[in-house]
Amino acid sequence: MPRCGSAAVQRHSQGETSRHVGSRADDQTSSISSPVLQQLLALQRPANQDEVSQILSAELCSWRGNPRLATVVLNGLARHRLPCMARQLLTFMLGSHVETNTFHYNMAISACGKAGQWQLALSLLGSMLDTSAAPDTISYSAAISACEKGRQWQLALCLLSSMPARRVSRNEISFSASISACGKGGQWQQALNLLSSMSDIRIIPNVICYNAAISACEKGGQWQLALCLLSSMPDMKVAADEISYNAAVSACEKSGQWQMALSLLSSMPGVSARPDEISHNAAITACEKAGQWCQAMHLVSSMSASRILPNEVTYNSAISACKRVARWQLALSLLSSMPVMRLVRNEVTYSVVISACEKGGQWQLALSFLSSMPHIRIARDEISCNAAISACEKGGQWEHALSLLSSMPDMSIARNQISYNAAISACSTGGQWQLALSLLSSMPDMSVILNEISCNAAISACEKGGQWQLALCLLSSMPNTRCLSDEISYNAAISACSRGSQWHLALSLMSTMPDVRLTPNEISYSAAISACEKGGQWQLALRLLSTMRNKSIVPGEISYNAAISACEKGGQWQLALCLLGSMPDMRVIPSEISYNAAISACEKSGQWQLALSLLSTMPDKRVAPNRISYNAAISSCEKCGQWELGLLLLSTLPEIRLAPNDITYNGAISACEKGGRWQLGLLLLSSMTRMKVIPGTISYSAAVSACEKTGHWQPALSLLRRMPEAGVAPDEIIYNAAIAACKIHGKWQVALNGFRRMLSIRLSPDSGSYNAAISSVKEVGPWQSAYELLSQMPGARLVPDSITYEAILLASCSQRQWQLGLSLLRGAMPLEGRASSTSYQAVIDACEAAGSRKASVVLLSELDLCGCVASQKDQQQQQLYSVGQPRD
Repeated sequence: MPRCGSAAVQRHSQGETSRHVGSRADDQTSSISSPVLQQLLALQRPANQDEVSQILSAELCSWRGNPRLATVVLNGLARHRLPCMARQLLTFMLGSHVETNTFHYNMAISACGKAGQWQLALSLLGSMLDTSAAPDTISYSAAISACEKGRQWQLALCLLSSMPARRVSRNEISFSASISACGKGGQWQQALNLLSSMSDIRIIPNVICYNAAISACEKGGQWQLALCLLSSMPDMKVAADEISYNAAVSACEKSGQWQMALSLLSSMPGVSARPDEISHNAAITACEKAGQWCQAMHLVSSMSASRILPNEVTYNSAISACKRVARWQLALSLLSSMPVMRLVRNEVTYSVVISACEKGGQWQLALSFLSSMPHIRIARDEISCNAAISACEKGGQWEHALSLLSSMPDMSIARNQISYNAAISACSTGGQWQLALSLLSSMPDMSVILNEISCNAAISACEKGGQWQLALCLLSSMPNTRCLSDEISYNAAISACSRGSQWHLALSLMSTMPDVRLTPNEISYSAAISACEKGGQWQLALRLLSTMRNKSIVPGEISYNAAISACEKGGQWQLALCLLGSMPDMRVIPSEISYNAAISACEKSGQWQLALSLLSTMPDKRVAPNRISYNAAISSCEKCGQWELGLLLLSTLPEIRLAPNDITYNGAISACEKGGRWQLGLLLLSSMTRMKVIPGTISYSAAVSACEKTGHWQPALSLLRRMPEAGVAPDEIIYNAAIAACKIHGKWQVALNGFRRMLSIRLSPDSGSYNAAISSVKEVGPWQSAYELLSQMPGARLVPDSITYEAILLASCSQRQWQLGLSLLRGAMPLEGRASSTSYQAVIDACEAAGSRKASVVLLSELDLCGCVASQKDQQQQQLYSVGQPRD
């Protein structure tokens, strides 16, 4: 379709030539049947002058008698695009004293035009001045057409402007060829100037001139001017034809005006312009670029009804339309129907099909089509390979992407920027930041120039890999590689800082963007807000959200979600709910992520009623609660001791087709633990396996804690023993809970065995472990064991606290070791804070039992000073001692 201008020039040029040469010669001998022409065509290219002269010498006599006979051979050479041989024929004629006239030169120049040999055409035109053959309008028009084919619009205009000085009249053919040359050179303004100037010299533009001008506007992206020209043709009494409309439809296609393209196509029959495959292809391509795949498919099906045969371009454009909207199944259907339509599938077809598979996430199919291309004799190229690498990237198949990249040289396919960029992106998606950086650094060695996309993909890889330092390093080094950092570069680096909890660096980066003439956008702010959220800076997050509105940047869902999450982490549940409620006013539709963050904010602040209220309102807002929503709500019930509601929420999950996970069960078991429902906790733990949910350390920890809080040491130990069989390694928390469960029932031997077991499996007991083990012996166990545990704590780099000392004191006093208890009470315990009344009471009782009434009365006095209440018996003993009563 874009060839309309030059095609018109050729038709008119050939028509003029045939009129001047004369029909009698053509009637006598055709270019196809000429023996001389057949011999010339049989010569091996390039033929030399002697070979050509030897063949032509047989025609020398007849040509001298009738020079017009030579035009038949020249015409044939022009048709076969052999300008050099045409020039050799002219050289032979001149050297053999055969009359050469304008007709002969015109044929030779026309051959140059058909072959795109504009230099030779100009040379022949210039040589005419040295002969008796004066160049005429056809000579100049053919030379202009040759310049048009060679995209030499300046030379075409120079020839056109020189014609009056040579006393050669210009006509519509000269102008149409010049207009077409300007169009191909992207000079649509010059093309329109030429068209408007024709009327000044009394040359009426014909349909070919208009077609060339419309085509020039099409190439320049000036669809409005193209339509203006088309609509003005009737006023100039020029009937628009198929080429006119095709050029206009193509202009609309290139400018994304698919509705106008369809409107033009539908109006063609009304103006006696019959739509053809070019018209439909342009309209289909317009729909393809706009993602209007339904319209594109409708056009394909309507072609058969209009008895227009679709071609390869039709199907390739239709498949591309399916590709843009990830309709890969429909793309494959079109591909399979091409042989039925006797259409040849080519490299373009398969590249587009592979891209359709890529867009649809079908990386296996993309690789399958790529590997099948050699078997059906279709050469794989960089486009098809790049599309396959991108398909692997979208499918998270970084290994396949790298394998394809490395195999491209074996297929004699050069790797380019797109190849490397797709492979780097694949490594980024797969979390392979080291490989991404390796590919980036290897590009210069492979003579592939880095660009912004390469660097941005590598920065994104570092961001996903948590390498914020490397991301910043790449960003700062981009100018050294002559790559201009853009918003995408900065956004990826800000996100990297966000992942690395470097909120101050994220804000610093965003603040420097204006210095490099970049304006932070919604993504920049969202990443910065997210960085503040991860850094616990909820005030800054809200300030950034407010700044967005002041800078006329509309916050999107991601911005609000990050801000709500920031409030959640900062314990600002009221602000979180306020943000959620304001989203509809800002024309932002809350998603499940928005609600989940708000529910989590309520959960962390103990607002279980609000958490459940939010969960219940989600369906009314056309937001489907997901597993995260329920997990947060169950956790809120657990924290507030609402175990019944937690279990009720868990039971409703199957009804809404949501499968609980380990987090769901952990929250429910913990709710049972806080509610003292240890049996239900164990029942939930056992049901996890039936629901194909693997219990983890947290699951077992919650269940053991449930048993510990209700003093059920046997089930706690049973769970502890079952964990290795279930492939779950117990941790310190679980052992602490199990030891504490034994303590309640005085099972000090079992508790100490559990403590020793921790050491044997190389678990490091913490203060809780020591405190639980020491407390287990305080009533009935040997106080020496407790004291031994106390002495081990410094070696474990643990500092005994008040709980530790009180447990030792109680253990020693319960076994009448009042001196040790008194020593602890006087020495170590005050360092950890004020001793409790329980500690005092234990030492007093131990002193009383040992007959040290004086020490007990002193301790009672201290107890009084500490503001603690002594027992009634001890108060009586103190009164007796104070009035000098003798000892009992």
